[in-house]
Amino acid sequence: MADVYRWRLAPDGLATRRQLRVLGLRPGGQDVVAELHRPRRHKAPLVAYLYRVDRAKPVRPMTPGRAAALAAAMRARRTCPTCRRDAGYCIPRSLGMCVTCHDNPAA
Repeated sequence: MADVYRWRLAPDGLATRRQLRVLGLRPGGQDVVAELHRPRRHKAPLVAYLYRVDRAKPVRPMTPGRAAALAAAMRARRTCPTCRRDAGYCIPRSLGMCVTCHDNPAA
């Protein structure tokens, strides 16, 4: 069982995934060493998993292949399936098409 700490009371040397990322680190396969619980009224507490900073590894560098794959994925998210144009923003999944096509179905 991992140690459990209340909100803002975790010891130094532990960090969440986001905090590690800001430091240019990643968990690197290590197990969760503690949990951070943030209480909420009438709901279950929010839980964050904590990792040891001294065991974290550096973030892998972006390779040209990964950069190309990421660019292609983002281009696909911006392309409207109806008019086939780059909308300049990610198409809302709730609409399934760009706002222009959604507002003007006959056009």
